[in-house]
Amino acid sequence: MVIDKIRKINNNSEEIVKNQDASDMLIGKWMKCDNCKEILYKDEVHRNLSVCPNCGKHFRISSRRRIAQLVDEGTFKEINANMGLRDPLQFDGYQKKLESLVEKTQIQEAVQTGIGEIDGQTAMLAVMDGNFMMGSMGSVVGEKITLAIEEAIKQKLPIIIVCVSGGARMQEGIISLMQMAKTSSALMKLNEAGLLSICVLTDPTTGGVTASFASLGDIILAEPKALIGFAGPRVIEQTVKQKLPEGFQSAEFLLEHGFIDKIVERKDMKKVLGKLLKFHKAIYKV
Repeated sequence: MVIDKIRKINNNSEEIVKNQDASDMLIGKWMKCDNCKEILYKDEVHRNLSVCPNCGKHFRISSRRRIAQLVDEGTFKEINANMGLRDPLQFDGYQKKLESLVEKTQIQEAVQTGIGEIDGQTAMLAVMDGNFMMGSMGSVVGEKITLAIEEAIKQKLPIIIVCVSGGARMQEGIISLMQMAKTSSALMKLNEAGLLSICVLTDPTTGGVTASFASLGDIILAEPKALIGFAGPRVIEQTVKQKLPEGFQSAEFLLEHGFIDKIVERKDMKKVLGKLLKFHKAIYKV
């Protein structure tokens, strides 16, 4: 019961409710885990890196929060921050939708790119944001990721791409699909330069993003129980005329079948990325 939750927090976390009464706490300060159905206090979830303290469900988070969790404080410098608001096909209502999302999310597009340090190791980062059109990849998203890769090559830096996406952006048609080839080509050049690419797949990573740069990292990590795939299960079943195994698009299933290298909990992600960057620097002397 919610009232029991309030009592528990009052007893165990007095600093949280100081100068607040119970009625104030009930307004917009609770959430329900869609996995275990537990009622959770939002501040407690945020302190736990947006992971359910009851069942370990990794909730979706913004690119801004993700960067704060991964990058050493005060070291992130965003690049190409003002790229956005492109409507190449003049799709009906698309421009207004973009403007509304910019105002709501305070970011210009579905990916933020920049240079920062992770446990003292400098890297280029491209962090997608599911709050902006479900992280779908349009021309600006593809261009920002490509420019980040090219800048990493120029500065001889490894790149970490944190993926969350519903796939290609339908409002940009074939132009969106072209970003698959562009980003893949850029990663090939990064590989030829002997630089490291790490892709972190979060829930969900699907469609054209999975079919391009998300699958091309030298090392592919994933968060627990992340949905990772290309098409939806029903579409695949109709195409192959076979019943699919349960959970076949989960991170755990893909780890078992060799698609990803390691599942890493959010609390450990920064430490694991820092170690990988140190290993690469030591081996390749970059």
